[in-house]
Amino acid sequence: MNILFIGDIFGKPGMKAVLKGLPIIAEEYDPELIVANAENVAGGFGITRNLCTKLFRYGVDVLTSGNHVWDRDEAEEYLLSEPKLLRPINYPDGTPGNGSIIIEGRNGVKVGVINSQGRVFMEAIDDPFRTTLAEVGRFDGKAQVIIVDFHAEATSEKVAMGKFLDGKVNAVLGTHTHIQTADDRILPGGTAAITDAGMTGPHDSIIGVKTPLALKHLLTGRKVRFSPAKDDLRLQGTIIEIDDMTLKTKGIVRLDLEIEND
Repeated sequence: MNILFIGDIFGKPGMKAVLKGLPIIAEEYDPELIVANAENVAGGFGITRNLCTKLFRYGVDVLTSGNHVWDRDEAEEYLLSEPKLLRPINYPDGTPGNGSIIIEGRNGVKVGVINSQGRVFMEAIDDPFRTTLAEVGRFDGKAQVIIVDFHAEATSEKVAMGKFLDGKVNAVLGTHTHIQTADDRILPGGTAAITDAGMTGPHDSIIGVKTPLALKHLLTGRKVRFSPAKDDLRLQGTIIEIDDMTLKTKGIVRLDLEIEND
């Protein structure tokens, strides 16, 4: 069983990369489930119902997110109505939406997907470690495979989450920084981990944003209206390889697919 996880989809260029890249990946890996982080899909900041619906139509099964999921006013209503769009599970009780889902892969295997968010250099929300572990416990006897999107800034916190959940879940996949890391590995307890799955979108940029705009902000300290860059499109993410018999993780493949931008 192969599970495709797509790193942060950034704006319209990221949507194009998913649309054009998925058939290529499907031909080589034939994934039974596709998960993608979509918190930056709407112009680089937030989500919209229309864009998420398109991603589902392209073939994505579950959408995860992070701190930017709240950037658009319509997000709250959409999170209440679409269970396949997740927000981080460790937001306080009463926050709209769900932080996890159990969904059936195309091979009939029930996969639990959990979305959680770090606290180092980010908003001081609830403890992601205990909250995520508690959800793993609630999946016992219900989900046969468990994938965690850990949306965090600090590499140390992401590595810590992988160690914390090692042997309890099939994969802990970092998102948020938009820079793909080369530390894809299987931890001693059998959990696949990567500090950051990368960004799906324009890589001739500063983490998706047009370079002059990002530099203006950095050099002047002033607020600048960011917009997505357009060139060097890539689909980044990972393939998680699951043994069909034991449902244990047997491999992780890092993806960095160049997309023709016509």
